[in-house]
Amino acid sequence: MDLEQTAITRLQTAAELSRKYYQQPLRVCYSGGKDSEVILELCRRADVSYEVVHNLTTADAPETVYHVRKVFRKLELESVHCKIVQPRYKGLPINMWALISIKRIPPTKKIRYCCACLKEAANHNCCVVLGVRRQESSSRADCAVAEHPGATRAEKTTFDMDNGDPRIIAPCQIKASIKIHPIVDWTDTQVWQFLRDARISMNPVYDMGFWRVGCIGCPMANKIRYAQFRQWPKYEQLYRRAFAKLVEARKQTGKDCPWRSGDEVFRWWMEDKNLDGQLDIFGGEVGADEP
Repeated sequence: MDLEQTAITRLQTAAELSRKYYQQPLRVCYSGGKDSEVILELCRRADVSYEVVHNLTTADAPETVYHVRKVFRKLELESVHCKIVQPRYKGLPINMWALISIKRIPPTKKIRYCCACLKEAANHNCCVVLGVRRQESSSRADCAVAEHPGATRAEKTTFDMDNGDPRIIAPCQIKASIKIHPIVDWTDTQVWQFLRDARISMNPVYDMGFWRVGCIGCPMANKIRYAQFRQWPKYEQLYRRAFAKLVEARKQTGKDCPWRSGDEVFRWWMEDKNLDGQLDIFGGEVGADEP
């Protein structure tokens, strides 16, 4: 299978769906990571109409923020519309640290309110292209080329775009969100080979020894978090302060709190007590104000 041509065909099919049913170009989510770079280059080669969106999480490395701005300046010179989405919660500006205090529980692998609030809120009612790949993690092993997300992971609908699955038309007709994963079946080796061949200028975070670009301290990054906090110690301070406010907020509202300080929260959080398959200590609680 010609991976590049298959991905291009997927993008061209998605662009036609977006034009016909949404009356707008494809929306490409760009994180500043390697998979996002592949998607951008494939969109250029597919010669499709697309716009690019970066969701500012407020917890990305400074190098990532600067790289995104650099890439967007270049894209705008090519007449590609680019937008950096500032995070909001219940209509008001928000950042990672304030969100932790509001939710009154640390973000974990099983309780990922940060992704929902800071990264996914802007992608409703559109045909959105993501650099998701099955090889990235066990949680993405069942990802399809095209998906209609449900209220839960079990409720999502997948479509066989490569073979013209006609069921994809129904959600498009009502302008429900459709997720397109053009490189879902690519391996890490294939991604890096494509980037080398295309001579793509990469996020400098990779040259600093990190294999992953994303929020600093993300529980999904596992042990790499220790190296992240050594590289960017200010972020550890921000988490510790947010956790201290979390503890105080729980006490003030009468909620059970197994910690006495922000430092205790941080040590619990970093020792990976939230591994997949384990029940979190709050039984899935995400805060009393969760919609």
